Amino acid sequence: MKNITLFAALLMLFFITGCKIKTTSIHSGNLTITVDGHLRASIKSSEKLQAPLSFGNAPSEYLVVNGHVIADFESRSFSQKKIESNLGNGTAYSFTGFYKADGLSIEKHLTIKVYKNFPSMALFDVNYINKGDKPVFIEKWVNNNYRILQGRDSLFWSFQGQSTEVRADWILPVKQGFYQRNYMGMNNSDYGGGIPVSDVWRRDIGLAVGHASPHPELVSVPVSMENANYAEVAVEKSFKKPYELEAGGELSTPETFVLIHHGDAFSALREFSQFMQKNGVQLTKSPEAAYEPVWCAWGYERKFTEDEVIGTLPKVKELGIKWAVIDDGYQMGEGNWNVNPKRFPAGNKAMKQIVRKIHDNGLKAKLWWAPLALDPCTPLWNNHYHDILLFNEDTSPRFITWWDAYYMSPLSDLTYSETKKVLNLFFDEWGFDGLKMDGQHMNDVPPDYNWKINHDNPELAPQKLPDFFKMVYKTGLAKKKSAVIENCPCGCCVNFYNLQGMNQAVSSDPTSSWQIRLKGKVYHALNPDLAYYGDHVELSDNGNDFATSFGVGAVLGTKFTWPEDNPYAEGSYLLTPEKEKVWKKWFGLYNTMMLSKGKYLGNLYDIGFDKPETHVIEKDGVLYYAFYAGQWDGKITLKGLGSNKAYTVYDYVHNNIIKKLNPGECIIDVSFKGSLLVSVK
Repeated sequence: MKNITLFAALLMLFFITGCKIKTTSIHSGNLTITVDGHLRASIKSSEKLQAPLSFGNAPSEYLVVNGHVIADFESRSFSQKKIESNLGNGTAYSFTGFYKADGLSIEKHLTIKVYKNFPSMALFDVNYINKGDKPVFIEKWVNNNYRILQGRDSLFWSFQGQSTEVRADWILPVKQGFYQRNYMGMNNSDYGGGIPVSDVWRRDIGLAVGHASPHPELVSVPVSMENANYAEVAVEKSFKKPYELEAGGELSTPETFVLIHHGDAFSALREFSQFMQKNGVQLTKSPEAAYEPVWCAWGYERKFTEDEVIGTLPKVKELGIKWAVIDDGYQMGEGNWNVNPKRFPAGNKAMKQIVRKIHDNGLKAKLWWAPLALDPCTPLWNNHYHDILLFNEDTSPRFITWWDAYYMSPLSDLTYSETKKVLNLFFDEWGFDGLKMDGQHMNDVPPDYNWKINHDNPELAPQKLPDFFKMVYKTGLAKKKSAVIENCPCGCCVNFYNLQGMNQAVSSDPTSSWQIRLKGKVYHALNPDLAYYGDHVELSDNGNDFATSFGVGAVLGTKFTWPEDNPYAEGSYLLTPEKEKVWKKWFGLYNTMMLSKGKYLGNLYDIGFDKPETHVIEKDGVLYYAFYAGQWDGKITLKGLGSNKAYTVYDYVHNNIIKKLNPGECIIDVSFKGSLLVSVK
């Protein structure tokens, strides 16, 4: 009886306290997470590295209240259980901790989930409950805050997915003194959104963090390097006004993640995308037409004429280009997409005539369009101001800079119905085969405070934006099964969630050839079934760097004018006889080889640390290497070759054999300036 009583007492103690712990280790692939008695989670790799991956148990998930970091939560309980979902089989580790000091009583619930299908990755669910009798005012929450120790190099490389008017590189080095906020909401009047991942890597290992919500979240994924010994990453949300957590109330952060990897950001972004697709994000597959080369009438700019476009079509066809794009300038205004009769007296009939001529030349027709943009004094503005516009917190309409227009709300039923009318006009009446959706404003929207549209949660607007583009995509394909829906968010890092409403990506106004290549790597990582268009070659270095798009598996495009420029255009893009020879060569090579439909092998070379910069595509059993450097003289190792096979390295641009490799050989010694494109078979 005495033993039974003792056992009962121990059992009761177990249920009251749970499995109180000091330290727990969680393993997923090469990733080990250690949670200590204060619910601080540290990370390390099980591999042998140049240097340890990270510091020990620094605060990883915490709150900021009244300027103070609330990080040490005394461990109260721990449990683990097997889990099974559409993500596969895994294990969930749950911790409860308690903070009591300075008049605060806060309970923290931390659940870390790992899945067999996603090794070296862990998901974090964090909740805070106010156990006190008065409100707690939270200034910020932070998850997955880690310091990555420096390796042998004096810098890190990184992927950072924010969008601002600076139109900065998505892949960039990180040195001492660096800081970038990487806010996933609006960073300027009409720039915002992006890919909610920050990845920092050394030569031997990389670490990525981000959020895994099935819809956009207004969080930041900052990267900094204040100290020469380490870089720092996190996922966090700073509240504009302190968040009031009432007594008994609960604050839940979005699900966040950490993953470790080898090489550059390609593998981290591929892993992130595969996880998100299992978690509800539905990416698309491009039709054959999305891989065909493109001519755009934007070379004639906004005051193009019908005769200029129609007169250029025979030359477009002669060069082997398959698409003709009618760009900005035809419309009455943003939001009134009828043809402007002051410029085209036949009005909408003129557009039907242009499309007919495009088709008569054996080409496909694509139309430029700026969805969600509305000009003042258009019929929709005059008649439905409060029914369709997105409002700032001060009830003013949100401004779009480039067109001096304003945002339509993605929460408005009228936005949807009017957009469907426009799509009827484009596809059914005019006969277009695809759309060029254009504008940095498309990438994100701010919270909507239009009380007539949205009574409850202003942040629903950015969350629901991808649904708008999914509607456009599905409507377009219902009208034309092989319709190409291009999304060009002008200089932005693409909103990952908007990928669900497009089947052609684009480098979107790149500032350099480097941007065309790095964006190609990112898009290939996120969706290998998505066609990537390198944009007009005239935007590349020197206006003629076809090799950049070609070598990364991008669709070629151009905006040349012929036989003369538009007299009102600011730039000249005239296809001279000398240029025509170059254009004809590259478009001919493109149509023959179609490397854009090959498999991009993004894990072979590190875009930051490996020199020269190298990209590889496999197609029909042949490896195609693209090397880039200002000037290169030296040896290059060809990664990815079989060890028991002889190969011929062939420069297919200049038609010469570089070297015949014996079995086991993989090094070539070459000199080039700018680029070198070779096949190896």
